Amino acid sequence: MDRRRGFQALIALSVLPLAPMTWAWLSSGAHRVIAEPRTPWMASVPSMPAALVLGAGVRGRTPTPMLRARLDLGASLYRAGKVRALLVSGDNSRAGYDEPSVMRDYLLAKGIPAGKIVLDYAGFDTWDSCVRAREIFGASRLVVVTQVFHLPRAVTLCRAAGIDAFGVGDDSSRDWPLESAEYAAREIPAAAKALLDGVVLRSRPRFLGPRERGLDRALAP
Repeated sequence: MDRRRGFQALIALSVLPLAPMTWAWLSSGAHRVIAEPRTPWMASVPSMPAALVLGAGVRGRTPTPMLRARLDLGASLYRAGKVRALLVSGDNSRAGYDEPSVMRDYLLAKGIPAGKIVLDYAGFDTWDSCVRAREIFGASRLVVVTQVFHLPRAVTLCRAAGIDAFGVGDDSSRDWPLESAEYAAREIPAAAKALLDGVVLRSRPRFLGPRERGLDRALAP
């Protein structure tokens, strides 16, 4: 009997780390799509006021390949009329590192009007970006743009923050398999943190600040 209980406990302990990821996958399943080339994925995306493009690192004034893919998706959603504005959220917590400005400059070079790009300088992690989109920028409905491996967590957290969110995931991981594998492995502890932040603790972002009207102006007729 002791061996049986020990075996059951071992199984439970081995499965426990995957529970948060399962929660994110099940919670977001009906609210996300993969942007697969040569498929009509755009037709599955509901029209929303804005897209939230999450930061993924910059090198000087250049977005990383993953971030470029996210920005390209955001630009595609705007051009297709699925969204009317782009909220770019990233890290600007230290001098010389400014994700949102780099994201804006990239989108401007792609022909997106400056008045349709809104910058969130305090998107230090996914939960902060989602909560700030709701509480600081007043977003109630939006499309979340990120990579496929991050998509369930991002959609789930934005919905936990009170946003009617639908996610679009970039599927170009084949272009950088090592980086994608590394980020995907990080999703196990990140999903556990997401469960704590979004459900158990209802954590406050590192920085909130006053209500900003940038998104309101970008969406104005």
